[in-house]
Amino acid sequence: MMRSLWTAASGMKAMQFNVDTIANNLANVSTTGYKKEKAEFEDLLYVSMQKAYSAENAQRPVNLQVGHGVVARATAKDFSGGNLEQTSNKLDMAIEGNGFFAVRGTNGEIFYTRDGSFKVAMTDDGKILATSKGYPVLDQDGLEIYLDGDIANYDFQPSGEIIVRDPDTGVSLPTGQYIGIFQFENPQGLEAVGGNMFRSNTASGEPIPDSETNNPSILHNYFLEASNVQVVEEMVKLITAQRAYELNSKAITTSDEMLQTANNIRR
Repeated sequence: MMRSLWTAASGMKAMQFNVDTIANNLANVSTTGYKKEKAEFEDLLYVSMQKAYSAENAQRPVNLQVGHGVVARATAKDFSGGNLEQTSNKLDMAIEGNGFFAVRGTNGEIFYTRDGSFKVAMTDDGKILATSKGYPVLDQDGLEIYLDGDIANYDFQPSGEIIVRDPDTGVSLPTGQYIGIFQFENPQGLEAVGGNMFRSNTASGEPIPDSETNNPSILHNYFLEASNVQVVEEMVKLITAQRAYELNSKAITTSDEMLQTANNIRR
């Protein structure tokens, strides 16, 4: 009887984790470039009371087993693209495809993001393209992107190429730099570190320059990528998780009543 108490408790704990994940998705419904998460579960250890085709009962066609509940095993990111929302800011950029922007943190570590709401940061060496936190946006070679002169003279091509117009002649000249866009063999392995950023690791694989892939991304200027969270879908998941939590709670109550009944037999 005690097994059912612990099994149902594991179900309640798993559903609480599920609700936490759903709540985080709903909280980030307006976060630029946010990718929704899904909690993944697996069943726990099984006890085999009788095995199929065992030596004791060779004709038994099925096993007699009982499980010990469920555990949350992973959170999987859904990297499908969000809607592209048009803005009036030239430095707003959205990626159509599987690529990520690269930025350098304060400690020199490289992070990757889908949030293209960039700004101009003033440094001792000049104006650079940066995130809202001041992290430099990197080009295809991992270098900072300097924007000398008037920002209005700069254009960003769908390939990521940066072009500057001569204010006197109006002629557009390439700068030789491209907005750094990188892909990963296993983006699910990326580690979310907050601030709309991810950290690469051995699970995700090394970053691959977008131009070297078979499916290069497209850069959209004057656009931002919205969160891919679907509110209605998350609400349905929330209701389902709540009902599952209630059912596991009912299982604990039922097990407790059965134990009380068994204890009262001797009275």
